[in-house]
This record gives sequence, C-alpha cells and structure tokens, in this order.
Amino acid sequence: MFETPDELDSLQVLLDTSLSGSSSHLKSIIRPGESTLDAEQVVRLCHGMCTLAVATVTRRGEPRISGADGHLLHGRWIVGTHRRAAKARHLAERPGISATYLRGEQLGIFTHGRAVPLNPEGADSDPTWPAVRDYLVDHYDDDGDNPFWDENVWYRIDPDWMVAYSADPAGLLGHRPSV
Repeated sequence: MFETPDELDSLQVLLDTSLSGSSSHLKSIIRPGESTLDAEQVVRLCHGMCTLAVATVTRRGEPRISGADGHLLHGRWIVGTHRRAAKARHLAERPGISATYLRGEQLGIFTHGRAVPLNPEGADSDPTWPAVRDYLVDHYDDDGDNPFWDENVWYRIDPDWMVAYSADPAGLLGHRPSV
C-alpha cells in the first residue's frame, strides 16, 4: 500500500461524495454498507497492475474505449499508452477521462476525471514522475533503459468522481462470516 493516511482520507471523501451525489438509480444498486467498498478496501483490491477500460473522446465528440494497464498509487490511477496512440492524442487535446476496473460481477470501480501527463514529450515531467517511474520499472521487472519508457506517456487520473461496488464485499475481501 502506497497511500498515506491523508491520501486514504481524501479517497474516502471522494468515494462518499461521489456516491451521495449520484442518481437514485445508481444508489439503488450501490448501497452504502451493503455493496460499497471503503478507501482502504479499494487500495487493498487494486494492488499491482489492474486492467482498466479507459474512455476518451475524439475531436468530433465520439467516445472511444480501450484497455490500459492501471496502477493505483497514492489513491490515484496511473495509466500509460504509446505516445503515438489515438488515446494519447485524445488526452492531449481533451484531458477528460473515464476508467473502469471490473472483475466480473464481483467488483467495479468507476472513475471520471482529468488525465495529467506525468512525462510529457518536450516538457518538464511532473514532480511525482521519478517515483512513479521507479515503481513501474520495478513492477515490469525492467532495468529502466528500455526505449519503452521514452515511447510511452503515463498519466495520473485526478478524479472528480469515483464509486466502488461489490456484490459481496466480505466474500471479495475473504471475510466470510462463519455460519
């Protein structure tokens, strides 16, 4: 777990605020204390690489969705793509992004926000980039000299909305009550 207590608190506020401001339909599905996950549970379940469905928007306002490696670090999703990919062009022009992490019907974490490039081409890197890069190099068991690191752009999703759903939080977390 990479989150500080303040980052966990911030994530919890985001989860609570997002759900409380959601539609009545969503609240009929994702019910606090019954089918929600708290910040600590989200962080536990999103350890390591998570395959995300990432949505961007074309110049004509058409949605596009694709897969991306996602890493939850400090309460924020980190996603990457090749610098020449359509996703990178979309985000350079329109940084609005949605990301979803699903595990069948058991887990859904839905996030909307803005994509902040951590290592933009021809510009200064975000101050967090060196630590994020170290984490990614370690995760992908790379020596860091691979051209992959220059060919790809990595983003932090600064979320303005996030909800976490589980049909069976206790079972998902391995805490089934004894009968």
